[in-house]
Amino acid sequence: MATIKKIGSAVVGIAMLIGAVGKFVPHWFMTMPFPLSIILWISTGHGMPPYFSTDAWKEDEIDTWTRDGDLVVATGAKSGTTFMLYCTHQIRTKGKDTDDELFPDVSIATPWPDLIQSRGGSWAEQKERYNTTILPDGRTMKEVWDHPSYPFRIFKSHFGPPELPVRKKGGKNIKYMAMVRNGLDVAASMTDFYSAHTDEFRNLWGGLPPDIPPDVRDADGFHLAMKDMLPGNSIEGIYWGYVKSWWPYRDDQNVLLLHYSDVRMDLKGNVAKIANFLEVYLSPSELDVVVDRCSMDHMRKVNKFHYFLPLNINAIWKNDIHHLVKSGKMVNKGHVGKGKDKFSPEVVAKFREAEEKMLGHDPALLKWAREGGGFPPVES
Repeated sequence: MATIKKIGSAVVGIAMLIGAVGKFVPHWFMTMPFPLSIILWISTGHGMPPYFSTDAWKEDEIDTWTRDGDLVVATGAKSGTTFMLYCTHQIRTKGKDTDDELFPDVSIATPWPDLIQSRGGSWAEQKERYNTTILPDGRTMKEVWDHPSYPFRIFKSHFGPPELPVRKKGGKNIKYMAMVRNGLDVAASMTDFYSAHTDEFRNLWGGLPPDIPPDVRDADGFHLAMKDMLPGNSIEGIYWGYVKSWWPYRDDQNVLLLHYSDVRMDLKGNVAKIANFLEVYLSPSELDVVVDRCSMDHMRKVNKFHYFLPLNINAIWKNDIHHLVKSGKMVNKGHVGKGKDKFSPEVVAKFREAEEKMLGHDPALLKWAREGGGFPPVES
């Protein structure tokens, strides 16, 4: 009996210790091996993934660092975010940044406020470093992302409303560009993306995301990344929540909602649409240049998409050489229909069941999420 009491006391003590760490220094969990790191992180009430934060976008915070005319490229995860960040940069420079002097890396030219760059960091503690951080070439980071020649600044997000205060009353006039992709294609890209992260980034964040090769499947034919996306699992909000969050905002004047399939099938027409939304006039010759520079072939050649973390202050991270993804892994073929080609008919059928469950309440939304094309106006 005494032994049982001792064991019980030890269990209670360990639980109290874990709770205290989770409350006051949760980043300590990130020093532990995967999956223990994430189990402890989630069990103490923290959201996934551990390096995302909505703090920059809170209504009482957003006006402290944005200005009128800013653009938030809030595309869904694995739905062409880097593609659209580089393309909107080409639009704002009218394709004249030919040597990419103003685009040393995507995370420097088009900052990502969602991303906490240091283990144990926060939006509040890294915010000022967007202005003061000195880059390897001697420029401040602010000289790049807030260059005086820009008609607007560009910021990245993977969030949707209400995390992004799209209809905030008063304050800065900000534009939001969102883009949805066929869910199966997102899942296919996600299976490649897990293994595309560098070991240095995984070491920073408790082994997340796990290094699972794209061809590894469970007994049901699912890759872990795809399984994580399914309803009820750890990152379901990355797709289903994102799609549903933007749908009611599709007619808002400060929102441009696109579908990845439409952009890939008609790049020139959609570059013109985006430029019009951003109030940038492109002459016919400028449009041709921008379209060429927005192409996947050009982006693969440029290869400025490593996602360096210049704001990181952890001793284990070397800002001049470490980055989030392996070189060349952020810009792939990205073809439409990738998911149907990649997965077995049985897995495709199961995913379509999930689509029906999560989006089938609105047939127009379900059809558009799968295929793109025109969508009906919001009913008043």
